[in-house]
Formats: sequence, C-alpha cells, structure tokens
Amino acid sequence: MSAPCPLCDKLSRLRELSDNEIVWRFPHSVALLGPWQYHLGYCVLVSRTHATEIHQLPLADRSAFLEEMVLLTSAIDAAFKPRKMNCELLGNQVPHLHWHLFPRRADDPDTLKAVWLAFDRAEQDEQEKQRLQTASLPQMEITARLRSSLRQLHAPKGME
Repeated sequence: MSAPCPLCDKLSRLRELSDNEIVWRFPHSVALLGPWQYHLGYCVLVSRTHATEIHQLPLADRSAFLEEMVLLTSAIDAAFKPRKMNCELLGNQVPHLHWHLFPRRADDPDTLKAVWLAFDRAEQDEQEKQRLQTASLPQMEITARLRSSLRQLHAPKGME
C-alpha cells in the first residue's frame, strides 16, 4: 500500500486553508502562495489530478495544466516585475504534479544559484529561514495583487 499523498490531502482540505494561502482555483489546478516569500509572489501550482509525471495526464488536461501555469507566471510577472521567473516541476519529494514558480529578484544575492540551495541552508540556520520566509509585503497584499493580475488576464476559475 502506498503512502497517502500530501498534496491530494491538501486539495481535499481547501476549505480549511487560509484565504490568503489560496491564490486561485483554476479548473485543472490550484495556485497556493508558497512559504518562501523572499521570492515575492512565489507560488506552488498543484494539479487537481494526481499524477507523478506530466506525460501521464491526458492531452487535454496536460495542455490546460500547462496553460494555467503560464497564466500564473504572467500574473506573478505583472504583479511583481521579477528579473527572471524560474518554473520547476520536480516531484522528487512529493510525487504529485506541482509547479514551483519562483520570481527571482535583481538584488537576490543567490541570483545565479538554484533556490533550493538556500532552502537547504535554512534547514540548519534559523536566520536564513527567517530571511527566506519574510516578505516585503503582507501575505494578504501579495495574494490580492496576484488575484488582481489573474482577473486582468481573464484566468478561468474552477470549482472548490
């Protein structure tokens, strides 16, 4: 018997999550505000369908999921004007399709390094963890800006 999927569990409990944590409910995915808001606007886009690899999704679902990711990156770009967007679909730790969308700042001291290296440091260094989890804006404002950008892009909405 396989272990329960933490992202499937989270999707089943959307009503219990803070309104500021849920950025947008797309038809094929849900956008969640990520915890590492040093990267202002960082989101995790979780597929509503449990699959471990993108090629396992039916073509229509795969295309829609990818389009939702592009819409979310466009919204992040419009809201926060990052220097670069890093889009990562890994699944090494949680084998459920989800995108990590990291807006990279021009003043990021680790601009040429993968964000995961700093997160590894944060596991051992409380100051580094605080730096990476601290945003220059309140969570409510970050979410509001992202939602406003998504509305301007006419992003489709899905059900709860």
